[in-house]
Amino acid sequence: MGLWIEAVTQGLAYAFLAWAALLSLRILRFADISVDGTFTTGAAVAAVLLLRGTHPVLATLAAMVAGMAGGALTGLIHTKLGINDLLSGILVMTGLYSVNLRIMERSNLPLLDSNSIVDLPEKLGLKLSDTWAPFAVFLTLVLVTRTVLVWFLKTDYGLALRATGDNSVMITAQAVNTDLVKIVGLALSNGLAALAGALIGQYQGFVDISMGIGSLVAGIAGVIIGERLMGERSVAWRVAAAVMGAVTFRLLIAGALYAGLNPVDLKLITAVFVLIALSIPALRRKRRKVAA
Repeated sequence: MGLWIEAVTQGLAYAFLAWAALLSLRILRFADISVDGTFTTGAAVAAVLLLRGTHPVLATLAAMVAGMAGGALTGLIHTKLGINDLLSGILVMTGLYSVNLRIMERSNLPLLDSNSIVDLPEKLGLKLSDTWAPFAVFLTLVLVTRTVLVWFLKTDYGLALRATGDNSVMITAQAVNTDLVKIVGLALSNGLAALAGALIGQYQGFVDISMGIGSLVAGIAGVIIGERLMGERSVAWRVAAAVMGAVTFRLLIAGALYAGLNPVDLKLITAVFVLIALSIPALRRKRRKVAA
């Protein structure tokens, strides 16, 4: 039972990464690779601050701000220097590897002896086990963030963000500064990715310089699986679907490990799951043509 609860808990943390992918890839239509770097940046900033005695909530918020700075830099490179979206993200991701090493001053930081955000229930006097305390914290954060994110996407600025992804020419004709919209959207996306990194680092009790490798794929997996399970309807529905997809994806990973998968092959099985999810629509179309 503990394995599945841990999988759901991790899925709730990875929901923030799925939201990052939803904002950049689905809403803004921007192929943002910098998420792989800002995910680790968030974990690194949170870890260093926690080791220096900073309150876990402040450390986690600082991690999110650091990720937002990385996302804004990607947006600035793309909009002000005219470099395409994919290359802009690659440049920032590459540069952040050295920045993250500078922040951490080593390749790995243990957090087992530091206070973390998963210890908050105990600090508040709630008697929860080591399994349920992180679940309660992450679930609360997901519910609060989902409410704020849905509200934001329904505001005028959120509508401009969605319109920029759908038809940037049209929204420019409405006197909207699409460059600024992209920068803000990427900052928000990478802030969520950094928040996911900070939560994962605190949950697993250590931060590693390579933990962000493939994080974008995990975020995309959450979005795609959520869309396959719940469909694409309203904004609120899509935001909720990303959470469902992230949790389902972690359950699939847990199931593979439970079945005897070698942890060394975890990245491979991640790619396979995403490939299967992406292939479903095409396979369905081919099946219909054969049936016809």
